[in-house]
This record gives sequence, C-alpha cells and structure tokens, in this order.
Amino acid sequence: MARMVRHEQLGPYEIKPQEKSAWVCGCGLSKNLPLCDGSHKLCRTHEAEPGKLYIYDRERKAIARVENDG
Repeated sequence: MARMVRHEQLGPYEIKPQEKSAWVCGCGLSKNLPLCDGSHKLCRTHEAEPGKLYIYDRERKAIARVENDG
C-alpha cells in the first residue's frame, strides 16, 4: 500500500546524546530511516518553490514531478 507523508524539512534533525550526535532524517528521502543518510542533498540541488509539492521517484533519487500544493 502506498502512502504519502509530508516532509517539509530540508535537512536532518540533530539529537545530542552524551557522547556523539545522531542525525534523524527530516526530508523523508533517507534509505536508512529514521536516520539521515545524506539524501537531503537532493533537496538542495534545485530551488524549492513555496506552494509546490515535490514528488520523488520510488528510489528517492530524482524528482518525478512537481505539483501545486493545495
């Protein structure tokens, strides 16, 4: 079953434990959810426009299409 989950963050969230930080995915593109794998760099390769919905391919490697959000 497919489902759409809205992610509006363009990078990861930092969680600071006592010794070493962990990074939680905020963009939804990581293949290692819930942890960040650096896939958010794809979010920054284009100018994201306010009011647009970016739909990625199944592999989460490229934008499949852009629609108006709303």
